[in-house]
Amino acid sequence: MNDLLRNFLIPAALFSVALGLAGPSQAQQLDAVQLYTQDELLDLIKTNSHLRRVQADECQLVRDIEARADIMKLPAYQYLYGDMLAYAVCVPRNIERGWDLMLQAAAQGLPEGLEQVGRYYHIGRFVQKDMDKAIIYLREAAAVGNLNAKIRLAQILADGYGSPLDYEQSYRWLHHAITADAATHARISQLKQQLAAKMPERVVNNARQPVK
Repeated sequence: MNDLLRNFLIPAALFSVALGLAGPSQAQQLDAVQLYTQDELLDLIKTNSHLRRVQADECQLVRDIEARADIMKLPAYQYLYGDMLAYAVCVPRNIERGWDLMLQAAAQGLPEGLEQVGRYYHIGRFVQKDMDKAIIYLREAAAVGNLNAKIRLAQILADGYGSPLDYEQSYRWLHHAITADAATHARISQLKQQLAAKMPERVVNNARQPVK
């Protein structure tokens, strides 16, 4: 904001307060909340804190988020706005439109979008359970490095769904996964054991080889 505009806004806001046209809080909130950068939004999504952030920002960015989702078609914003619509965060609930935006984010290859759609097909949230579709989306998300997708896909395979042809690759993804979280590490070890029990030893050994 340049000095001329700042000098105009501050007295104008205080003048409004004096006349009773605006509350003191409006004068104290002259600086609008800045829209999230792409990297910032992706970090929020990865930590599942994106909806809490929108609420913490008092829903000031809804129109900007909607424009970047619907007009600019940025996948991270499609994911964010889709979630907002599905869970009625700062906007009226519209599950159909929210789901469509999630699918658009996934179609553009956003790893978190692929994982979310696969997860919802797996658990039957917003849509009917469909293990075949869940595996397709989770496999794509796992292939581009999404750890949650790797773990969920392995669980589905360990539960007897999908094709045995996927066992080796799923085991390979888990074997080379990196995490500092002890619970996640233990979960990966457990799933590796379950998948290993479904494969010949030579296949397991092959999956343990360094990724080229």
